[in-house]
Amino acid sequence: MTADTSRSASVFSVVPGILKPVLRWWPWAALAACLAVLAAAHAFETFGRLAPCELCLKARGVYWAAAAVAGVIGVLRLTPLTPPPWANLLLAAIFIGGAALGVYHSGVEWHFWPGPKSCTGGNVQVSLADMTRLLHGGPVAAPACDKAAWRFLGLSMAGWNVLISLKLAVLSVLAARAAPTEARP
Repeated sequence: MTADTSRSASVFSVVPGILKPVLRWWPWAALAACLAVLAAAHAFETFGRLAPCELCLKARGVYWAAAAVAGVIGVLRLTPLTPPPWANLLLAAIFIGGAALGVYHSGVEWHFWPGPKSCTGGNVQVSLADMTRLLHGGPVAAPACDKAAWRFLGLSMAGWNVLISLKLAVLSVLAARAAPTEARP
C-alpha cells in the first residue's frame, strides 16, 4: 500500500459510510450544494419577497465563485488532466471566506459592530413626499444589512450561511485529504 493509498484509506476509515460517496465525488457535490444555496436564496427573494442587502449579495458571490471552482475541478477529473491536490483546499478557503463574511454580517445584524455605511439603516426619515414617490413607482431604498429579514431557530440567513459554509469547508478539507494524488494512466 502506498503512502497516498494509506492516507486515503485512513481518511475514509474515520468518515461515516454516507459521506464516502460525497467525498469521492466532492467537486460535483460541492457544485450541487452551492447551486442549492443559491437557489434557496433566490427562492426567498422571489417567493418570500425578501430583498437581499449588499452583504447578502456578496455572500451569493462567494457561492458563485465556489461553484465555478468546483465545476472546473469536476471537469478536470473527467479528463486525463488530474486536478492538483490542493484544488479542494482552494474550495475550503473560499468557503472559509464565506463563513467569515457570514460572521461579519451576523455581527452587523446583532449590532456587535457597524456594517458598511452603504447598507446599514441608521436614522432614516421618511416623508410624505417619499411615500408618494414610492406609490408612483419611484425608487425603493435597499434593505438594511443591520436588520435580519428572516430568522429560523434564532439564526438569520447570515447565521445559517456561517454554518453551511463551515460544513462545506470541512468537507472540502476531508475531500482534499482523501483525494488520490497519483496521476491516472
